[in-house]
Amino acid sequence: MTRDALLEHLHSTFGFSAFRGVQEQVVGRVLAGQSTLAVMPTGAGKSLTYQLPAVMLPGTCVVISPLIALMHDQLRAASANGIRAASLTSADLDREATIDRFRAGELDLLYVAPERASQPHFRELLGKADLSLFAIDEAHCVSEWGHDFRPDYRALRPLMDAFADVPRLALTATADAHTRADVLAQLGIPTDGLIVAGFDRPNIRYAIRHRDSPVQQLKSLMAEQPGPGIVYAPTRRKVEELAEKLAAATGRAVLPYHAGLDPAVRAANQAAFVASEDMVMVATVAFGMGIDKPDVRFVAHAGIPKSIEGYYQETGRAGRDGDAALALMLWAAEDFARARMRLAEVEEARREGERARLDALAALVETAGCRRALLLRHFGEDPPQACGNCDNCLDAPGVHDATELARKLLSAVYRTGQTYGFGHVEKVLTGSSDERVLARGHDQLSVFGIVGAEEAALLKPLVRALQARGALVPTEHGGLALGGDARSILKGDAAVLVALPPRTGRKARRDKSGGSNPVGNPLFEALRALRRDLAAEAGIPPYVIFHDATLREMALARPANLAQLGEIGGVGARKLAAYGEAFLAVIRQY
Repeated sequence: MTRDALLEHLHSTFGFSAFRGVQEQVVGRVLAGQSTLAVMPTGAGKSLTYQLPAVMLPGTCVVISPLIALMHDQLRAASANGIRAASLTSADLDREATIDRFRAGELDLLYVAPERASQPHFRELLGKADLSLFAIDEAHCVSEWGHDFRPDYRALRPLMDAFADVPRLALTATADAHTRADVLAQLGIPTDGLIVAGFDRPNIRYAIRHRDSPVQQLKSLMAEQPGPGIVYAPTRRKVEELAEKLAAATGRAVLPYHAGLDPAVRAANQAAFVASEDMVMVATVAFGMGIDKPDVRFVAHAGIPKSIEGYYQETGRAGRDGDAALALMLWAAEDFARARMRLAEVEEARREGERARLDALAALVETAGCRRALLLRHFGEDPPQACGNCDNCLDAPGVHDATELARKLLSAVYRTGQTYGFGHVEKVLTGSSDERVLARGHDQLSVFGIVGAEEAALLKPLVRALQARGALVPTEHGGLALGGDARSILKGDAAVLVALPPRTGRKARRDKSGGSNPVGNPLFEALRALRRDLAAEAGIPPYVIFHDATLREMALARPANLAQLGEIGGVGARKLAAYGEAFLAVIRQY
């Protein structure tokens, strides 16, 4: 097939005039029957790399996806583009009709979960129809080194080996070098089939701050970002608490999502969020993997994620449409203290790997350098030293060499018996002769009063930094004890640098784009209103009809007829026929 013919299929199906990134390379391998592992950042158009071949090749592409909600989101988007798609899940009431369509060759895409795909009866069903491709979404789940390991993914290799002539396309946004190698081995994909697109999401602005007043901090974020957002909280109780307080504080629609909610309530909350243009969902990390919502404008963490891999995947749910988005993490020393305590519960074989992940996360939180550069280096890339779109690049923090003060602090922890909390140790170091210090004789220690007023101001950020890196760990009764590289610091073999917030009082530069409508164009708002009405009438989310970027291009170009409208990015043949006249009617009014 010629490249012109391929581009014609791309335009007629999706309304795009060109491929993005490595899409064309991946699609080319699929069309040539070559198995591939594509590592592409969220928002880079992974689904297109199997949906386009599915339309072009004879037979059905079987898509293995981990969550029903994710399948149904992708089904809506595929169907809107005229792709014949269906799913076989426990939530589908038309399973017999879907099986009949599959056997008759009337499906381009068939979505299933790995649990169903591994069953013998499903293998028998696949033998009764022509197959074009196996597409394995969220492929990092097949690896024990991945952060979302799913044992059922391990059963996919025997299934696919039974259909050896059908190519395999594994897709993930989150896999370091070790995980990538394991995915290739587990899914039987040759090493020359690896395509890594890069991990950078330049439209996301990264910001990490100490958590001191989370409701107020999140309220400020929501005032800055009026579009849809996700707030991740560490526990179900915290989810409910934050959702209630943020709704009351902001007047915005804010809903909770966690596994403890009644399934009907959980499903209703998710559906409301997917359909909304301004709702905020407060959730545990179980939420989001199954959401294909492109217009999420911010993702906030009200506590530390489990790893950099988890952080990258979760923040990647913002700005999938390519528009500006924000990722904010709020952290506190106790987050790392709890995480390090939980390491004891991890099986010994995995403990060192989990400790390394936590150390990498601590480095991201504590760095005074570019957040994006550190993040990308973690995934094996060689980025520039500064990105210009993270908090540290926009408003550089001060960096203080606190090695000597750290030695004093660690020495005081050791000499007071490694049983007291920071408040007591601080009093000893600053020479505060309170009753408890005197009663225990700690005023007689060599470390009593060795920290002056100027240094004392650094003790709180320093103890946070030492807890984040594991040099200080909590005791069972709330005290502090030496851990990690504390002894190396005490011996002078390791340095301690502390990043301090800018003292100028300046706020980090905010995005001045004005959100989805940067120039206040009334035509854009009218097109958005039409999209909202059409979506409500069809029972689908607004973004399934057109993304904001497509509406902005319409408002700017003001096409006069269907042919001109069809040249707008994101307007494929199916959508042009379904919605073209309605949008042209609004454009003509302006």
